[in-house]
Amino acid sequence: MDAVELLRDQFGDGKSPDITRKITACVACRKQKIKCHIKEGKPPCSRCVKRGLPCTVNKSLQTILQSDVLWKSAIEKKVEQLESHFHTLAGKLSMPELTTTADLTEVTEDSHSGRRATDTDDQHKRRADTDHQPLTWDIVMGPHPGAIPGSVVSAVPTSSQNVRPDIVSREVITAAQAQEFLSMYTNRLDHFVYGVLGDNKTLEEIRTSSSLLLAAVCAVGSLHLASPQFDKLYQEFIAIASAQSFSRRLNTDDVRGLCIGAFWLSGISWACVANAVRISAELQLHRSIYGALEGDRAHYLRTRLYYLVYVCDHHFSIPYGRSPMTSDCESIRDNAAFLSSRHAVEDDARLVSQLRLWQILTKVYLSLGANVDRPLTSSALDTIRRLGIEIDGIRVDWTERFARNRFIGNYPRKGVGLHVHFAKLYLYSHAFRGVTQANFRSSAIALDIDELANAALLSATSILQTVVSDNELAGYLNGLPTYFDLMIAFAVVFVLKVSTSYTSYVRVDISKVIQLVAELVAVLKTITAEIHTRHILASVAKGAETLLQKCDAASQGLEASVSTGDLFDQSFYDVPVNWSDLTLDNFYMGDFDFLSNQAAFGGS
Repeated sequence: MDAVELLRDQFGDGKSPDITRKITACVACRKQKIKCHIKEGKPPCSRCVKRGLPCTVNKSLQTILQSDVLWKSAIEKKVEQLESHFHTLAGKLSMPELTTTADLTEVTEDSHSGRRATDTDDQHKRRADTDHQPLTWDIVMGPHPGAIPGSVVSAVPTSSQNVRPDIVSREVITAAQAQEFLSMYTNRLDHFVYGVLGDNKTLEEIRTSSSLLLAAVCAVGSLHLASPQFDKLYQEFIAIASAQSFSRRLNTDDVRGLCIGAFWLSGISWACVANAVRISAELQLHRSIYGALEGDRAHYLRTRLYYLVYVCDHHFSIPYGRSPMTSDCESIRDNAAFLSSRHAVEDDARLVSQLRLWQILTKVYLSLGANVDRPLTSSALDTIRRLGIEIDGIRVDWTERFARNRFIGNYPRKGVGLHVHFAKLYLYSHAFRGVTQANFRSSAIALDIDELANAALLSATSILQTVVSDNELAGYLNGLPTYFDLMIAFAVVFVLKVSTSYTSYVRVDISKVIQLVAELVAVLKTITAEIHTRHILASVAKGAETLLQKCDAASQGLEASVSTGDLFDQSFYDVPVNWSDLTLDNFYMGDFDFLSNQAAFGGS
């Protein structure tokens, strides 16, 4: 097959070659339009030799293409020969199998961004394929007969370790951009969640330890800088996490990356938490408490990471009516001893205060269940009161313990109070369970139900008043984990729903509630004016404003206040509002345990 046929075959053209005109005259002769005498088809011609002129013959496009095809064919043959020799050499030296040219992805007629996206997907796929190869196993002698059964079976390490390319080495972003996003995270965001990064402080340390951690930090940092890079980095984080989901080569820094993604990337929080819990269990983080109590720093870092996984898990399980994946194991129960260990600092005390609060809320979930259609019983009311006292104990024990933080000001102290309000709203909102049932609020417990309902309303309004009146705390909303945004959103829904539909059970001034929510909306709109549109707080602000407009319009003509609930007709205050047809609900509110039954909370 000659060059022209190769060229046509490469482009799928089976047509026989046309007769084309070849260029046989040199440039000088063609310019004078005279006959050019070239001996043996090669310059110089006789005229140029005689006159001492440079003699060149320009190639036609067809000639250039023919030469290119011939060159490409020759190079391919040489590459194939090299591969053959390397495979022979690798076989003799027992080296891992080499990647052949057939494995390489060809990308043609695509934009630069398209090629990079395709290359990224292929790289993730190849890394995933390598990580997911079946392992070989060996039986080893355990330390003693009382060891864990699984300790006698061990995976045989592979002969090679892959160096994972990251978003900087693959030129998704530059090193300078990565440093900018890391600085935002380390100087602000990381301090809200008690220091997830641990001892990893520099860009090079993070790049060396985990490509997943780097992607998480950069995605979250870009979100809070309102960077146009966020969407791209968000997809990169998902791609890396997905490619590594079945890997057996993950480490503690990969767990850190998943926790960071869960805390701030609301759309994938639960998936990140699930992977973090699984990997932390495989890494046996829950067993590091013994080494931590003996002063080992590596085990100290592993233990506090397990505490972070526990808190992160509970952020996205209990409020949504899901069972937590982490339990109150020995490591969790030994949190007081952990605070007395050699390396413990104030951030650890903040972390433990959160851990203890979620231990209480776990009792709420396990004691009262997830069935929102079942009215409370007398024994359930006693349980709620006891757990309410425990929640109040958190505020008493921890509020004044924390000093001002140079990165996040007075948040450590103020955050305790806000978390307590969140917890009490969750606890006391159980008073409305079974509100549509015939046996709801029986005469024997009616006053107790009303007491809890009013306590829930007080907690919800306290949340809103805190955001409205505390400028420092409001300024931190663009940085706090999404759990805060969700609970603020629920507080808005709760006060509006209760004040317009359940005034028989609570004492409420409707006009003051509307005014409070309006002030909150104004604060949120000011904050969200400068943040990324994909930030969940932007959705909260928009959804709260929509709710306010609907409720304000629907409540026109009603009396402004209710002094004693039971003396009035409930139906008079049942304002019809379509609670499910709201922007707020499209993001998360329908998943909340509190609103998991729309009929129970007044979907009309």
